[in-house]
Amino acid sequence: PYFFVADYSFRDWLYRGLVFLVISCPCALVVSIPLGYFGGIGLASKNGILFKGSNFLDVMTKVNTIVMDKTGTLTKGVFKVQKVAAQGYSEQDLVKFTAAIESKSTHPIATAVLSYAKEKGIDPEQEVKDLEEIAGHGLRGTINGKTVLAGNIRLLQKYNVAFDQQIETIEDTLVVVAIDGVYAGYLSIADEIKEDAAEAIKAMHTLGLKTVMLSGDKQGVVSKVASFLGIDQAFGGLLPENKVEKVEELKQQGRIIAFVGDGVNDAPVVALADAGIAMGGLGSDATIETADIVIQNDQPGKIVTAIKIGKITKSIVWQNIIFAMAIKVVVLILGAGGIATLWEAVIADVGVALLAILNAVRVQNKSV
Repeated sequence: PYFFVADYSFRDWLYRGLVFLVISCPCALVVSIPLGYFGGIGLASKNGILFKGSNFLDVMTKVNTIVMDKTGTLTKGVFKVQKVAAQGYSEQDLVKFTAAIESKSTHPIATAVLSYAKEKGIDPEQEVKDLEEIAGHGLRGTINGKTVLAGNIRLLQKYNVAFDQQIETIEDTLVVVAIDGVYAGYLSIADEIKEDAAEAIKAMHTLGLKTVMLSGDKQGVVSKVASFLGIDQAFGGLLPENKVEKVEELKQQGRIIAFVGDGVNDAPVVALADAGIAMGGLGSDATIETADIVIQNDQPGKIVTAIKIGKITKSIVWQNIIFAMAIKVVVLILGAGGIATLWEAVIADVGVALLAILNAVRVQNKSV
């Protein structure tokens, strides 16, 4: 100012400099922005959703494609055996061998088989040797000197076991069994769709989101569930690596993806997605650990809730940024003109910070 102002006064310009210094303090932004995100995380927690970082609140506002697993995500994952069809063995022996090998698995289908065996008074406790879990296929082990395969149709195809081709037309989920390389029959198992699944898909479409379902189950079962729920695209018969490929394809198309899953096989896809979401109730430890967001009560409707909370939080944060910057710019201009006093600068700075904090806290009281 000394070189540009005719009636330069050091005291006046020092005072104006102090006004600038006080009002340019970024307290309102530094305090209110993190507080806004903390409020968003708190609001999510009140709704049964755990965000592992504030950045995922922002990611959820940008998501335009929801990719979901079927079992345990859109369905309850509580299976019940509907039918036992044995070939070359009695139904009791077939259930006994199947229950014995499935007792070594934590999959919901294994639980259904064990429950059925218990109902029929069949003891599944047998020694299983050389147990091998084949991802996306099933189980292989030795029971009483017999090699037992229990899993989906792909498992029998992998080991070149001939089976009745008619079973591929059955819409229910199947556990097919082979003993010593010979097809021994199957157990058909049905799952139940979650009560809020259809409403959740409808809400996603209302928000303009694309919905995709990826499942290791056979295409007939997957298509039936997708048709009932109104899902845009559904792919069945996928191995874990196939799910990864499908998500990579979507990302190459420029889609911002949130993947929702619960099984240990879903962990790689959860890690790959822009926002990985795990179902916390039925979810495996690996998937929950990998996920960015955890839905604690396993309700698909909470996916939409998470997106809404992200948008509410982002709105509050931007309100604070715009409000604080606007007030500071006005006071800076007034201070440069010698109109604003130092006390006004102090009050404006503290007042803006206080109002921004109160606005950030308001997130906690929002209803979604």
